[in-house]
Amino acid sequence: MDTEIEIDEGASEYSRLVGDRLRTIRKQKRLSLHEVESQSSQEFKASVLGAYERGERALSLPRLDRLAQFYKVPVEQLLPRSPGEGPAGIDAKKIAIDIVKLSQLSGAPFEMLTRFLRLIQVQRQDFNGRVLTVRADDHRAIAAMLDIPVDQVGDRLRSLDLVYRPA
Repeated sequence: MDTEIEIDEGASEYSRLVGDRLRTIRKQKRLSLHEVESQSSQEFKASVLGAYERGERALSLPRLDRLAQFYKVPVEQLLPRSPGEGPAGIDAKKIAIDIVKLSQLSGAPFEMLTRFLRLIQVQRQDFNGRVLTVRADDHRAIAAMLDIPVDQVGDRLRSLDLVYRPA
């Protein structure tokens, strides 16, 4: 079923980048190549998946879709990102949020944001208590809490004086 597609030189770099993403997602799922083969009922052979990850073999779109389904991630997560770009085209700028100032604000959106940041702290085991840096993939959730477009998260946090500035 796996058909090998020859890769020209221009596409080989892109195939390597796709392979890097595939490897990253597989490792995030804490799976070895052989575990993927076993859990996929041999749909994805370890040797073939390894060739995909090394950029030695190109994936067809249907195979990419099946792999995304197997990993339970959107297809776009298996594709490389442009430098400085986060998921789905979100600007990869990180924002350091002043947790102390946030704790002084009242209202449902700020309580939700506080709970969300606590969750991130627990996940990262980052308990410095003063500041937490949110990543690009957190912007969408914060935008929903503040009821603003994703591209306005940084501006809104700055207007609320929640962006941390070292003394």
